[in-house]
Amino acid sequence: MGRERKRILFVAEAMGGGVFTFLVGLCNELAEYYDIYVAYGIRSQTPDDFRKYFDDRIRLMRVRNFERSIDPRHDLGAFLELRKIADKVKPDLIHLHSSKAGALGRWAFNGKKIPLFYTPHGYSFLMSNYNVTKRLSYRMVEKLSAIRSCTTISCSEGEHRETLKLTKNARFVNNGINVDEMKRMMEAIGECEEESNSIFTLGRICFQKNPALFNEIAMKMPDLHFVWIGDGELRDVLNAPNIEVTGWLNREEAMRKSMSSKIFILTSLWEGLPMSLLESMYLKKLCLVNDVIGNRDVIKTGFNGYVCSTSDDFVRVIRKVLADSDLFARIVAQAKKDIEEVYNTRIMASKYREIYEEALAGKDAKKDSKKKRD
Repeated sequence: MGRERKRILFVAEAMGGGVFTFLVGLCNELAEYYDIYVAYGIRSQTPDDFRKYFDDRIRLMRVRNFERSIDPRHDLGAFLELRKIADKVKPDLIHLHSSKAGALGRWAFNGKKIPLFYTPHGYSFLMSNYNVTKRLSYRMVEKLSAIRSCTTISCSEGEHRETLKLTKNARFVNNGINVDEMKRMMEAIGECEEESNSIFTLGRICFQKNPALFNEIAMKMPDLHFVWIGDGELRDVLNAPNIEVTGWLNREEAMRKSMSSKIFILTSLWEGLPMSLLESMYLKKLCLVNDVIGNRDVIKTGFNGYVCSTSDDFVRVIRKVLADSDLFARIVAQAKKDIEEVYNTRIMASKYREIYEEALAGKDAKKDSKKKRD
């Protein structure tokens, strides 16, 4: 008779963008081994058809009081909802994702009877669009929450270094993408003619993604076609005449648009470990990224892409690689190899499973010890 399947409860307020892609990849890989439950919040970036991306075995449970901003009334409501969901699910392990879920979850659950994990996906106190006071308050929340019985699993080496400033109860597992799903989508889309002068990025047009720098680069390269796949509140910042803003596209349309470009740039002011970068590496697009945590943990200049610090850096590298086809081919081949060997969901899920199994074994050992004493 096989061992009873353990239950894992994932909690994610930020059910959109990279966190959504991460959860889909991890949950679908782990559904073979565990009963998976996801307590989630809805954001503007949450796909309308988000349920279809998850394996049918995964149970999705909405937390209606989840709000991105701090709101005492809704935060208390979400706190109580999480407790109620956990009482219903009776999980063997709980994993919190993003800052809001991480703060509420670490106080809703004590982590003593049920192993508790937290992944920040980019710390709020690193977000440079917030003033100093707000960033200090976010750091204080993280510092206070870090005293709880919980292991923080960072999604990149750079994020892990920040975590160690808060707690020693820390691990890290690199983000990964679902290579098999990427292959299926590419096959379904078929051949796409690549525009030799097309440069793209993908994501919400917001302060974090630094559209001003993207626009500055485009203004300095009027002979090239720049594409921003996505939409957002800072759309008006992208006023260079050679920038195309697509608006939000479904996954297949966004993939087709990405495949037709030659170079991917990521101008972000901060990141956890961006899924759009990993996907672009797998698509064999030359990747140029801004010099911040997450980006520089993956990209090594001249090896699998380029890390840049200014608009002039981006311009210089773009001109250089467009003029050297051999250099371009070598770098994009290495980038794809890195995804296949390091940054994919199968490897990511196996590492998470090792951590989970270690925690579950410890929990079972404590239970057996208590039975013997009783």
